[in-house]
Amino acid sequence: MAKVVRWTPMNPVNLFNEFDRLFERPETRSATEWSVALDVAENDDNYLVKATVPGINPDDLEITLEDDVLTLKGEILRDEEVEDVKYHVRERRFGSFSRSIRFPVAVNGDAVEATYNNGILSLNIPKAEAVKPKRITINAN
Repeated sequence: MAKVVRWTPMNPVNLFNEFDRLFERPETRSATEWSVALDVAENDDNYLVKATVPGINPDDLEITLEDDVLTLKGEILRDEEVEDVKYHVRERRFGSFSRSIRFPVAVNGDAVEATYNNGILSLNIPKAEAVKPKRITINAN
């Protein structure tokens, strides 16, 4: 049997505090470590992943696929400090980055195709044959 409990409305100040707390994120990364922006699309046969990684040499990107988890890692080096200048705005990112995503179905890691153009890394990741939709033919007499 369910227990009846008295409902007490929350004080509005406490409600706002709880709302603010939802958006707080503990800082677990260093100031020079950041995450890569990704787009992930899917069709019947494969996944298409696009990552924005401007200012990095493609040879400096590490891409791994293990147990259906794709991981991108790399580092953008900071420009040398120029003496006798005063920065008014300095927003460009630098440092290490890492991003991992798990695919919901098995993928074929041996057939992944990667291209890099104008700071956009594109990955075509085929689904494993076992998970692709199969058309079943009907034999009629």
